[in-house]
Amino acid sequence: MSAVRRRNDPAIYEELAGSWWAPRGPFAMLAWIARARAALVPDAQRRNSVLVDLGCGGGLMAPYVAAKGYRHLGVDTSPSALSSAAAHGVLGMRSDVAAVPLPDACAAVVCAGEILEHVEDLEGTIAEVCRLLAPKGVVVIDTIADTLAARLLAISLAERVPGGAPPGIHDPELFVDRRALQAAFAARGVTLSLNGLRPCVPDALAFLAGRRDEVRMVPSRSTAVLFQAVGTKAAGG
Repeated sequence: MSAVRRRNDPAIYEELAGSWWAPRGPFAMLAWIARARAALVPDAQRRNSVLVDLGCGGGLMAPYVAAKGYRHLGVDTSPSALSSAAAHGVLGMRSDVAAVPLPDACAAVVCAGEILEHVEDLEGTIAEVCRLLAPKGVVVIDTIADTLAARLLAISLAERVPGGAPPGIHDPELFVDRRALQAAFAARGVTLSLNGLRPCVPDALAFLAGRRDEVRMVPSRSTAVLFQAVGTKAAGG
């Protein structure tokens, strides 16, 4: 009798290693969210400005980061994901996102996309984001809120529909308290503004019917399920 795998098991990413860029594969929604995340990243103001992509996965941000003029440094614990990211131009490093081997204030932008709901040490990860971020640097986050609605939609529903989350990929006990997130960043000189994010309904229906390969993510009034957060580090931070 095979053992039951725990939720949020990193081995899932190795098993799905070839699926990062499949438009209708198990990581399809991550690609849609990556596009929405990239829209919040400002254009690079200086040559060789660095964007640190925490939990970079297979490098889904790569085309957007290159177009905005950044050096793209990706951090992940998955060897296969980093290999995929490297094939798309990402300079990757295998590391825990709470202990990144990069110098203080090295990044003009830090992206933490769909990673905070996977980390055991959320406070340590937030501290690392702020350490890496240069004064006046921008942090861009998307993650899942710690709510009953999120548990129902991200676990009960999303793990059962095409393009949704691979089964077992999330542990709802790690979903993110929005007020605590804002407070932790504020204590380190970063004021976060939050907005909700959801799939465009007509696009999603067309995707499910096989008539469309990509779904636009659009703003939502509610931050109770999937939300984005953007902040700028204080000049003296």
